[in-house]
Amino acid sequence: MKVNEIRDLNASELNQKLASLKDELFNLRFQLATGQLENPMRIKEIKKTIARVKTIQREQELKAQQA
Repeated sequence: MKVNEIRDLNASELNQKLASLKDELFNLRFQLATGQLENPMRIKEIKKTIARVKTIQREQELKAQQA
């Protein structure tokens, strides 16, 4: 997911997206532990997307405090 797509989401959508990404990361880690993971690079991709979502949430939080 691109940064511009994430910035277009509102706060509740960001929270939902973050929850779904965390669930997906959990499932990927479970697959990795059981040896069923087909694409290990997907874990890295999901972790980076989670970081992007959290960064944008923090930016919005700071912007709200200044306003």
